Amino acid sequence: MRFSIDNLNEVQKEAVLVTEGPVMILAGAGSGKTRTLVTRISYLLNEKNISPHQLLALTFSNKAAKEMRERISHDVEFDIGALQITTFHAFCAKLLRSEATHLGLSRNFTIYDDSESKAIVKTLLDRRGISTKEVSPYDILNYIDGLKNFAYYPGREELNIKDITVPQEEDEYYDYLAEYESELNRANAIDFGGLITSVIQLFEKYPDVLERYQKRFKYVLVDEYQDTNRAQFELIKYLCGKHRNICVVGDEDQSIYSWRGADIRNILDFEKVFEDVVVLKLEQNYRSSKNIIEAASAVIEKNVMRKGKQMWTENPDGDSVNIIETFNDKDEAEFVAREIMHLKKGQVRHDDFAVFYRTNAQARLIEDALRKYKIPYKVIGGVRFYERKEIKDILAYLRIIINPKDNLAISRIINVPARGIGATSLRKFEVEAINTNLSLFEVLEKIISTEEFSHLKLSAKVRSSISEFVTLIHECKILDDNKIKPSKIYEKVLHESGYFAFLKANKDFETLARLENLDELLNAIVQFEEGQTGANLQAFLESVTLDTTMEDNALEAENTESEKSGEVSLMTVHGAKGLEFLYAFLVGAEENMFPSFRSVESGDMAMEEERRLFYVAMTRAMKKLYITFALGRMLFGQIKFNGPSRFLDEIPEHLFNWKKLDSMTSDFESATYRSKNMAPKKNWAPLPSYEDNDDEHFADISYDDHEEVIYQTKASKENIVRPAHFHQATFPVGSLVQHNLYGKGVVQETEGNGQEEKVVIKFNDGHRKKFMVKFAPITLC
Repeated sequence: MRFSIDNLNEVQKEAVLVTEGPVMILAGAGSGKTRTLVTRISYLLNEKNISPHQLLALTFSNKAAKEMRERISHDVEFDIGALQITTFHAFCAKLLRSEATHLGLSRNFTIYDDSESKAIVKTLLDRRGISTKEVSPYDILNYIDGLKNFAYYPGREELNIKDITVPQEEDEYYDYLAEYESELNRANAIDFGGLITSVIQLFEKYPDVLERYQKRFKYVLVDEYQDTNRAQFELIKYLCGKHRNICVVGDEDQSIYSWRGADIRNILDFEKVFEDVVVLKLEQNYRSSKNIIEAASAVIEKNVMRKGKQMWTENPDGDSVNIIETFNDKDEAEFVAREIMHLKKGQVRHDDFAVFYRTNAQARLIEDALRKYKIPYKVIGGVRFYERKEIKDILAYLRIIINPKDNLAISRIINVPARGIGATSLRKFEVEAINTNLSLFEVLEKIISTEEFSHLKLSAKVRSSISEFVTLIHECKILDDNKIKPSKIYEKVLHESGYFAFLKANKDFETLARLENLDELLNAIVQFEEGQTGANLQAFLESVTLDTTMEDNALEAENTESEKSGEVSLMTVHGAKGLEFLYAFLVGAEENMFPSFRSVESGDMAMEEERRLFYVAMTRAMKKLYITFALGRMLFGQIKFNGPSRFLDEIPEHLFNWKKLDSMTSDFESATYRSKNMAPKKNWAPLPSYEDNDDEHFADISYDDHEEVIYQTKASKENIVRPAHFHQATFPVGSLVQHNLYGKGVVQETEGNGQEEKVVIKFNDGHRKKFMVKFAPITLC
C-alpha cells in the first residue's frame, strides 16, 4: 500500500488520525499543511473506508485542488472519481446545476464575471439618467458584493452576524439591489458572489435539499480557511450540520485578504461555534532557516488578533536577516540587481530569486535595474489572457449558444463584426424585451419570424443580418446538442460569424496579435477536450469563468513559466502567498509604504493585517532574506522621506545585519554596519534640494495611486496629511456646497485639476456622492 503516515511528525499524525467531530488545524508557514491535509484525506479513504462520494474538500484555487487530487490518487489504490476536491465556487456551481429549478433558474444558467456585473449596473444607471461619472458602478457593485460576502440575499431577514444588519431602505445603493438581482434572473444568470448565497438560499428554503447533501457528505474539509468570508462559513455550517465531521486548515497569521471579503473572525471564533472542537497547531517549519523563522515570529507576535503559535525549526541557523538602508529608491533597485548578480555566481538559478513589493508601482525601478544587468525576470500578475477583447468577444458567442437568454453576451457581439445594428437599434430591442418580458434573443427570433415587431421599421439589410446571426446560433446549438466537440463549434463561430475575416482585413501588428490569441484560444479548447471525458461547450465555458476569476495571477504565472524560464520573479506580497524561494528581497520597507498609509490611518485591525502581510513576505524566504528601504523615494516627480518601517523595529537586534549603502557605487560587502538604535528615525534625514515651484513649502510623495499623500514642510519637517495629487481645488475639502438636485452638503474629498477635478460630497441626508465638477450643478454656499 502506498499510503503511509510514517513521514509525518507527531502533531501532523494526530491531525490525520483525529477524524471524528470538528477539528481545526492551525498550520503555520512552511509547516507541511498540504502534506498533512492530503494524508488525512487518504487515511479516510484507505483506513476508514469512506466512499469518495461521501467526502468533500474545499479550497481556493483550481491549481491547489488539482495538485491535491493528484497526490491523493498516488496514495490510494482505487478510483477516486467521485471525490470532490474543488473550489467553493465550482462546488456551488455544480450543485446549482442540479438544483437550479428550485430557484427559478434553468440548469444552463450563465455565471457572470465582474465586467458583466458592471455592465448590468451601468444599464441601471442609464435607465435613471445617471452618468457613471456621478455614481461609480464599482461603488454599487462593492455594496452588493459586500452583502453577499456576509451571506445576504434579497428577502433574507436575519444574518445573525455581529456588526452586520440586513440592508435598509436608507442605504445609498439599496434601490439598486433588487433591480440588479432581477436583471440577473431575467438573463438566467448568477454573479460570482451569488453562487454561494444562492446555495445558502436553497438550503434555507428547501430543507429536504439540505438534508440530502448533509447525508451525502459525511466529512467536509476546508483548506486555507483563514481566507473564507462569512457566506462561505455559513455554507460550511450547513453542509456539516448532520455529521459535524468538519476539518478546517488555516493560519490566522496569513489572513491578508480582508479587502476581498475574507473574515479573520471565522478562524478566531471557530471554537465558539464548534465548542467541542479539537485544535491542533502545526508549529514546526520545514522551509526557512532558524534566523528567518525567529525574526518573522518576533514580528507577528505583536498582533493581538491571533490564536497564538510558536513557530520553530530544526533547520540550521542560517544567515542573519539583511536589512539594507539605501540613499534613494534607485540605489535600492541597483542593490537588488547587483546582489542577485553576486549570488548567481554560486550556481543558483534565476528562479531561485524573488523580489516582493507592497504595490505594483514599485516594480518599475527594479525592472530597469535588472534589465541594466541583463538579468532575466518576469512580473507576476499582468493582464490575463481571457480578459483580452477578442477572447471575450468569441466567448460571448459561445455563451449565447449555451444560454440564449444571456442578454449581456448578445449586446456585446450583436454588432461585432458590424451588422448595421448600432446602439440606437440595440436600445430599441432592449426596450421591446423589457416591455414584452422576453430575452434579447427571443426578440431577435420574433423579428425575423413574425410581424410582432414590424413597428421598428428595420431595413432589409438589418433583418438579413439578424437572420444570419440567429441561424448561426441555432446551428451551433444543434451541434452542441449532438455532442460535437467544442473546438469544432468554436471554428464554425469564428469563421461563419465573420469575425475572422473582420480581423484578417487589417494588416497591422495588433491585429496579428489578436489572431494569434484566437489561435491560442483554440489550443485551450483542444487541451480541455483532451483532459475531459465527454467534454462539452458548457463545461469549457464554466471552467474558463471559474478559473479566471478564482486563480491567483501569481500562481498561474508561476505554474506556467517559472520552471522553463529561469527568471527572477517580481510580485506584490499578496501575489507571493503560498510560494517559496531560496533568496527573497522585500523592498520598500518604509513607513507609509509598508505599512501603507491607509493602514496607518485605519486603526489597529488594518495595521494587524499589514503586519500579517509583512510576515507572509518574510516567510517566503528559505535561505536568505533581504529587507530594503530607501531614505528618499520618488513618486510623481518628487521626493519623500518616510523612515524605516515600524516592522523593522520589531525584529530582535541579534537576528539581523543592518547595513547602510552610502552610494550607488557601494556594494553589499563594503556597506557600513549599523545597529538598530543607529537607524534613521522618521524625518531624521534632511530633505533633498529641489526646484522651487508654486508649492515651495512642500515636498510631496504618494505611495499608492489610490491613497492619500503625506506632505512634509521644509522648515519643520512636520507631516501634514493632504489628499492625493495636491492641487488648488475649486471646492476645497470642508466647503459647504449646494447641489441643484440633492441640496446642501459638505465636500469630503477632492482630486484632479481643472477639467478633471472631482469631488465627493456628503449631503445633509447622509448620502455621499461623487461628481465631476465640470458637469455637476454645484455652487459654494
